[in-house]
Amino acid sequence: MRLCFCFFLMIIFSASAYDPLDPNGNITIKWDIMSWTADGYVATVTMNNFQIYRHIQSPGWTLGWAWAKKEVIWSMVGAQATEQGDCSKFKGNVPHCCKKTPTVVDLLPGVPYNQQISNCCKGGVVGAWGQDPSSAVSQFQVSVGLAGTTNKTVKLPKNFTLLGPGPGYTCGPAKIVPSTVFLTTDKRRKTQALMTWNVTCTYSQFLARKHPSCCVSFSSFYNDTITPCPSCACGCENKRSCVKADSKILTKKGLNTPRKDNAPLLQCTHHMCPIRVHWHVKTNYKDYWRVKIAITNFNYRMNHTLWTLAVQHPNLNNVTQVFSFDYKSVAPYGSINDTGMFFGTKFYNDLLMEAGPSGNVQSEVLLQKDQKTFTFKQGWAFPRKVYFNGDECMLPPPDSYPFLPNSARGSLASLSTLSLTILVLVFISVG
Repeated sequence: MRLCFCFFLMIIFSASAYDPLDPNGNITIKWDIMSWTADGYVATVTMNNFQIYRHIQSPGWTLGWAWAKKEVIWSMVGAQATEQGDCSKFKGNVPHCCKKTPTVVDLLPGVPYNQQISNCCKGGVVGAWGQDPSSAVSQFQVSVGLAGTTNKTVKLPKNFTLLGPGPGYTCGPAKIVPSTVFLTTDKRRKTQALMTWNVTCTYSQFLARKHPSCCVSFSSFYNDTITPCPSCACGCENKRSCVKADSKILTKKGLNTPRKDNAPLLQCTHHMCPIRVHWHVKTNYKDYWRVKIAITNFNYRMNHTLWTLAVQHPNLNNVTQVFSFDYKSVAPYGSINDTGMFFGTKFYNDLLMEAGPSGNVQSEVLLQKDQKTFTFKQGWAFPRKVYFNGDECMLPPPDSYPFLPNSARGSLASLSTLSLTILVLVFISVG
């Protein structure tokens, strides 16, 4: 029974780490040993975010591991260990970190040039691969001592952990891979790392939090009913500490300053979600139809830089125009093109401000109809899945979607009109 239970848990955790809209998404951490030292090596550590629409936002990533032997960190460039640990046995040169399990963070922007390396010093913020591959990388250099000085004597670190910035990532063991090859600046010569190993980390929303972090509401031009987010869609633990939209507390200075524990300060709503996505079916044309998407922030302590919105809908295979957002098609299964990613236009609306008058972004989307599949019946016009910043949002129950006026009534009205017309014609002919 215990074995069965453990196997069941393994299935749950592995399934929760699998994202059907981004099945190959992961963060790969690559260690390249660039040179040997008297008692160890110098390595360049590169963190590549291969997730299409999930980025690492402020306050950024935190990377940890356990040394296999008694290694120490002599120095770092582009990052720093959060604790030095006990280095009392060293005389003269004191290491940067002596902890068995170091924890490393990125440096902040603006540090002196002699502390920088390429792709470092962004406060731990790493963009999503699908949004901007050039910003989806972070890098630092580490000089390791009391370690092996050959490929055979180096022991790989173990028990890697990654916070991005909160929990949710699970990292596998380090694996030796073929050495990375580099091109010189003139691209006429190739060099390679002395030794390379990779660590792969995958994200699970199930591990990150017990409730969703966003919800979705619907409306349409053909029905006056607005389908709201489900009640307590994101849990109601913060109900007691929420703030009403007209509260005088909102005028206090420092209200929008994030706390160290990242505790939210939410606006009081029935859904109690930090983020709400609203999908409004706005207009119906002969060959096209138009949707308005609005994203609203209800957290007074957090803004969202480099935000992303991933949507699954069958008609996203024929997007004609997106008016105020940038858009990329996401085709995780090749021929099935039903998923797209919306994100802010740089320097215009790529920053979603804290809750308040400016805490929303919106755009309209024009889609071309496929006459074989297009319909407004049975909620077809509404998305199947919605993700904000890589976390799946809670949708309303299908039976609450805005529905078309009763077709039976339309048929009955047409029959009544036809009957009335026949009676009028008969009356005229008799007259």
